[in-house]
Amino acid sequence: MRVNKFLTIYENLVERIQSGNIKPNTKLPSENELVEQYGTSRETVRKALNLLSQNGYIQKIKGKGSFALDVGKYDFPVSGLVSFKELAEKMGKPWKTIVCELDLEKPDPYIQKQLNINGKDSVWKIARARELENERIILDKDYVLQSVVPTLSKEICEGSLFAYLEGELGLKISFAKKEISVDEPTEEDYRYLDLKDYKHIVVVKNYIYLEDASLFQYTESRHRLDKFRFVDFARRGH
Repeated sequence: MRVNKFLTIYENLVERIQSGNIKPNTKLPSENELVEQYGTSRETVRKALNLLSQNGYIQKIKGKGSFALDVGKYDFPVSGLVSFKELAEKMGKPWKTIVCELDLEKPDPYIQKQLNINGKDSVWKIARARELENERIILDKDYVLQSVVPTLSKEICEGSLFAYLEGELGLKISFAKKEISVDEPTEEDYRYLDLKDYKHIVVVKNYIYLEDASLFQYTESRHRLDKFRFVDFARRGH
C-alpha cells in the first residue's frame, strides 16, 4: 500500500519533536531545506507542516517560520465526551487507574445541587487517580445516580465507566455541559495526586446527560497544572 509522502515527513518530525531531538521553541528547517532533506515537493512539505500545526506540534509564525511547541503536555478535548481509558490508549503512554474510593452514599447539599436531586436519592461516589507515565496527575471524582446505575464494582471503575454504562447497561450517553476553572488543591488532591510544588489545580466540571436529556452524572476532573492543555476547534458561523 502506497503511503502518502507528507505523512512520512509528518511522522518523522513528530518523532523528533516528541523525543526532544527538536526542542520546544526551536525553529524547524525552512521549507526549502525540508524539500531538499526529504527529496520531495514544496506542496508535500507544506501539507506535513499544516498537519503538525493542526495537531499542536508546531506554531507557524508568518515571516519567521515554524517553531516546535512543548509536547510534554497531554491534550484533552474540551468539546468531546471521551473516557480517560480511550484517551490514554490513543496517546500510547503507559497508564493506570487507581480506585481510591467507591461508596454508595446520600449526597451532601453540594452534590444535590450539582445533580439537581434531593437528599433521599442515593449516588455512587467514585474517586479515581489517573496515572500517566508513572505519575498521578488527574483525580476524577464521579457522582452517579444509583437509580440509573444500580450496581458498580471496583473492577468496572478500574476500566472504563463509559464502556460499562453503554456496553453492559445499554445507556445512551448524549452530551455534557463543561465548566473549567483553576482552584487551590484540596486535602484530597494532595492525598491522591503527585502534586509536587504546584499551588493550583485545573478543575473541569462535567454534567453528563442521557439521550432523554436527563442529568445522571456529575464529574470533577482535577488536573495537575503543568500536564494539560485543553483543545477545541471552533468554527465561525456565517
